[in-house]
Amino acid sequence: MQRPSLERVLRRTYVRLAFSAVSLAAVCLVLVSWTVLRAYANDNLMLLARSISYTVEAAVVFNDAPAAEDAIAQIAGNEDIAQVRVVDNHGATFVFWERTGDGPLSRSVHRIADLALPGGAVVPVMHNGKVLAKIRVRGRGHQFAIFLVGGIGGVLACLLIILGAGTFIARQMHRDIVEPLRALAEVAHAVRRDRAFDRRVAATPIMELQELGNDFNALLDEFEGWQHSLREQNATLSHRANHDPLTGLPNRTHFVARLEQTIRDARALDTAVGVLYIDSDRFKEINDTLGHDAGDAVLVTIASRLRETLRKDDVVARLGGDEFAALLPGLEDEDDAIGIAQALSESMLEPITLPGGHQVTTSVSIGIAMFPSHAHDVASLLRTADSAMYEAKRTGERAWQMAR
Repeated sequence: MQRPSLERVLRRTYVRLAFSAVSLAAVCLVLVSWTVLRAYANDNLMLLARSISYTVEAAVVFNDAPAAEDAIAQIAGNEDIAQVRVVDNHGATFVFWERTGDGPLSRSVHRIADLALPGGAVVPVMHNGKVLAKIRVRGRGHQFAIFLVGGIGGVLACLLIILGAGTFIARQMHRDIVEPLRALAEVAHAVRRDRAFDRRVAATPIMELQELGNDFNALLDEFEGWQHSLREQNATLSHRANHDPLTGLPNRTHFVARLEQTIRDARALDTAVGVLYIDSDRFKEINDTLGHDAGDAVLVTIASRLRETLRKDDVVARLGGDEFAALLPGLEDEDDAIGIAQALSESMLEPITLPGGHQVTTSVSIGIAMFPSHAHDVASLLRTADSAMYEAKRTGERAWQMAR
């Protein structure tokens, strides 16, 4: 029986070893990356769904389907979303939005993405603690599918390059081939185990393996870029969901969450917490007589002055309309809160310059409530401060009132 030569055996062994190692590394990388990207896509879809829920809340409350559809279209049209359905508590469809205009190629890509992406996100539309409807959002997955297909193509190209390098002699296999493949597999495993997308394959003296390493690193660059992009989108959506778009201040949801945490800390440290409920005295008059642009400029200026006057650790938020609230942690007594309220009132004395050069003056009415003197929970504290604010408003402009 004719036996194969050593050169042939080593070449065949190299080919098998290279194919096995690179295949394992590629499969691990694709599977792990798919799992990670799928998780990020799901988080991104949930953030979009919450953003849509917050946006259409008013339209659902007033049963205004066209307004809800317009609001959904503004958000979903700029994001990777295929369908949005708003269903009321009786199971009936209140609003249905679906992306149109995709060609045959796009539809094929979407079918591929449906196999990899999560089934969709469902979030409630809440108002005053009640569920008014549910929003079901299904991702379009266009960028995800293209990226995944491109990644698989890159892996296949890498395999072809490795298979074409089987002519190298056996003596160089361990030094020039096995070790680089082992390093590549270690990077793939690091990505799979630790999601270390910053790892890269080192340079090697063999051209084919160097090209493989470059392609492999390019894939990692793309995965890292995709991961960074998703993180930025999540951060943007998180900021949008927790901040007022006009003034940039935290919104009611964010303020309530911070207040709850501050009260828990105050209970543990046995300290006082102050809440100021702030309302502009002339906002409706300015808005009605000078226009919405003037009203917006007034709100932005009030927000800026509140933020500049408060202490570093204080939190000011826009609750809605011309109503603001300030959270004052770590107070010694009521006099501290009164001093801050007086400073806020005095900060409004300077005239506000409107678009076009016109100037107006305004003032604020402030209600003050203290934890634990006046209330022991978030809802009661806000309600007490709100009542004190209305009492201050009845006494005249630039007034503040401590809760009783």
